[in-house]
Amino acid sequence: MISLNAAKSVPGLMFVLLAVVTAASAHGQMPNCDSGFCCDESPALDCDVCCQELSCRERWADSGITFSNNLTQFYFGTVDGGLEQTDRYGGHGDYVANFDLGKLGVQEGLFIKLRAEHRFGRSIVEPTGALLPATLAADLPVSDSRDLYLTNFVITQALSENFIVFAGKMDTLDGDANAFAHGRGITQFSNVAFVANPIALRTIPYASLGAGFAYLLEGEPLFSFLVINPTDTTTSSGFDELFADGVAMSAEIRVPTSLMGRLGHQLVGATYSTRDYVSLDQDPRIVLPQVPVSRSSDSWSLYWNMDQYLVTDRCTPGRGWGYFARAGIADDDTNPISSFLSAGIGGSSMIRGRESDSFGLGYFFYDSSEEIAPFLATVLGPIGDSQGVEAFYNIQATKTLTVTPDFQWLSQARQNIDDAYLLGVRANLAF
Repeated sequence: MISLNAAKSVPGLMFVLLAVVTAASAHGQMPNCDSGFCCDESPALDCDVCCQELSCRERWADSGITFSNNLTQFYFGTVDGGLEQTDRYGGHGDYVANFDLGKLGVQEGLFIKLRAEHRFGRSIVEPTGALLPATLAADLPVSDSRDLYLTNFVITQALSENFIVFAGKMDTLDGDANAFAHGRGITQFSNVAFVANPIALRTIPYASLGAGFAYLLEGEPLFSFLVINPTDTTTSSGFDELFADGVAMSAEIRVPTSLMGRLGHQLVGATYSTRDYVSLDQDPRIVLPQVPVSRSSDSWSLYWNMDQYLVTDRCTPGRGWGYFARAGIADDDTNPISSFLSAGIGGSSMIRGRESDSFGLGYFFYDSSEEIAPFLATVLGPIGDSQGVEAFYNIQATKTLTVTPDFQWLSQARQNIDDAYLLGVRANLAF
């Protein structure tokens, strides 16, 4: 049974949505999805042709309401090494709705974003023995629950074409953006090491209440700043816990660059938390036992990433391939990962006739904290450094379905466990 948790936020959410729909209807902005709608707009056109060209969903988008949903399934197995040679099937549902209240006739420059997520089945994370999940999305938003959780309810107001402010409950997985290694674990790489820099995960929770601002350059964030509750509140509204354990902050600057006329980016980010750290939390983004650690009153991290196109398609913007890299350091008194590095290549397929396909090949390395490793060793055994490789090929099977064969080699931070070799396939249905 799937239920919507964070129940305390639901009445307020329903009130806001009702207000939006009521105001939009009053202004005549709600779309009409009757079959004769587009024929009335273009009587000279054949009704069937016209209505095929402008679907009901497109009419909603023209009126300011868009939906972006993904149902992703993972079938992965450890073919050698790890804790167990087995296969697992799991999945993740991601449902996003965006409301442009300017188009809806309510308030110019005002936007609302909603995201609900759930997971099902069992992921391959535990059998691998690795600390960084090989299939991140299969354990989000809560690794031991199949309920549907509201992880985004964000209100954004544009104060100008280049400056926005935002507040609400938000998930932080869209940070640390990269053209070739991001994708929330469902459209590009699956391993968390290539979705975001894990160095920042200790200080910034997955989903919690926060507020911030961003300066935009050509519609993309050039500089962003976020203040957020330092503890994860995916399973609740978050108001009872708001800043009870301190405050966390993050800042990022992402600058467009050009190499031989081809687009790239350089990103630098930092996080800081005033939280009192006394134990390692259960977190689906890093697999750790909940063990006590030396008390510390704050934590920080610094990270960098870059992407650079080497080949681009002049006829199709955004199509091409290039290379990427990430690096970071963190406070090893509180962070189980003291330094991190990854690099690789990715982008659109180079195979003629398969231009809609994509690929990725990446390598990562991280250095375990010398301060926290002894605490982990009491439960997991000796802890050292780790490295790994992931390779995938994204097959665009239909307009909405991608099928992705995937291979991973994971050298263990847990020194008493053999390296894990994984083979698997991911299927993502976008609708």
